[in-house]
Amino acid sequence: MVSGFSVPAISKVGMRPSRAHILVVDDDSQIRRVMRTTLEAQGYEVEEAGSGERAIDLLKSTKCDLVLLDINLPGKTGIETCREIRTNGSVPIIMLTVRDAAGDKIEALDAGAQDYVTKPFTMGEVLARIRSVLRRTASPTTTQTRYLQLGDAQIDFEARRVTVSGKQVRLTAKEFDLLLYLAANPNKTVSHRELLREVWGSEYVDQRKYLRVFVNRLRKKIESSPHDPKYLMTEPFVGYRLQTPQ
Repeated sequence: MVSGFSVPAISKVGMRPSRAHILVVDDDSQIRRVMRTTLEAQGYEVEEAGSGERAIDLLKSTKCDLVLLDINLPGKTGIETCREIRTNGSVPIIMLTVRDAAGDKIEALDAGAQDYVTKPFTMGEVLARIRSVLRRTASPTTTQTRYLQLGDAQIDFEARRVTVSGKQVRLTAKEFDLLLYLAANPNKTVSHRELLREVWGSEYVDQRKYLRVFVNRLRKKIESSPHDPKYLMTEPFVGYRLQTPQ
């Protein structure tokens, strides 16, 4: 156990390198060293930053596939760093913190994080979260289309950008991931459990209220009449469907 997490014994037998490039941001050099050792053993390429400022500078010159970002950084906080990273790009972010309050989780997700891991955690858990996030964000989208027009809303999946009536609308990372997954299954009802599992992770499969909140947020941002939606449709007691123009 090192500062809130434990490291499993790792075997490289039969392991295929992932080659994903991960930036670890933590002011504790020992944590960064252990994270680097574990991630590299799994085939990842690793960059390190001891502050939010350094992380932002690195991302300007280095293409990373994912950021592991500690929330409790000196100087520019993890939340502030997350917001700035998200303003300048769409790299997936997993927040690491010792805080477990619901408000902190919501703040992290609203700042643009894809996921949130609370200390103490095992590296096995972190690796599982990394795989899950990379799987969800691996391509321009998991859907065949890169661009979708829904009334006045235009969705550019490759750039992860949404404009409504010509004005850019900010979606949180989770809101966009939810829209992305529904767009990958157009005109098909996707169950609550499938959406929660694929967008948030298996530990969220029973959080239907959580899903409803995010669907309502999306409707307010892309539907002209959120209370009478034309595109983000509800199938009562089953799930949701993205009804695309025929």
